[in-house]
Amino acid sequence: MTVLTTERLILRDWTDDPADLARIYDIYRRPEITRWLGASPGLPMTDPAQAVERLRIWQDRHADDGGRYGTWAVEVRETGQVVGTALLKPLPGRDEAVRTEDIETGWHLHPDSWGHGYATEAARVLVAREFAAGTREIYAVVSPGNEPSMAVARRLGMTHVGQRTDWYGGELLETFVLTAPDA
Repeated sequence: MTVLTTERLILRDWTDDPADLARIYDIYRRPEITRWLGASPGLPMTDPAQAVERLRIWQDRHADDGGRYGTWAVEVRETGQVVGTALLKPLPGRDEAVRTEDIETGWHLHPDSWGHGYATEAARVLVAREFAAGTREIYAVVSPGNEPSMAVARRLGMTHVGQRTDWYGGELLETFVLTAPDA
C-alpha cells in the first residue's frame, strides 16, 4: 500500500514479496548500515530468512497505529527500485518496550542509493504529514560519528540539541529536533 508520494519517490509498506524481502536482507546485512543502528538484535543479518522476521517486527510494531506511524519502503518512481527505508514512529524510551510521546523520523538507505537526496526527500514528506496531524516536535536520533545522517537532519532544517540518552534503552545519541512551523 502506498503511504505517501513525492515527485521522485513512493513511500509504501514493505511486503513479503520476494523482491522486497531480498532488498531488506541486502540493506540490513551490510555493516556500513547496521553499525549505526545501535544494539539492534539480529543485525547485521546473516541469513536471507531473517528478512521475514524483520518485516514481522515492523508490522507488529505498527499494527495499532492506523498507518500514521511505520517503517516503509522508499521506492524510486521512475525505476521501481527500492532504495531503502524511511520511518516515523514514537521513540522507545529507556525501557525500550515503552513508547514515549516523542516522535522520530529516520532513514536507512542502501549504499547504491546514497547521495541522491532520497533520505531527505522521504523524511521531509513524513515530517510534513506528521506536523499536519498536530505533532509539535519531531526528532532524529543519530549514532555519534554518522556524519551523513547528521547531514540529512540538518538539510531537513533540524537543530542539533546535543547528545541525549532518553531513548533506545539509554543509548547515547546525537539528537536533532524540528519544531512545527506554526508552533
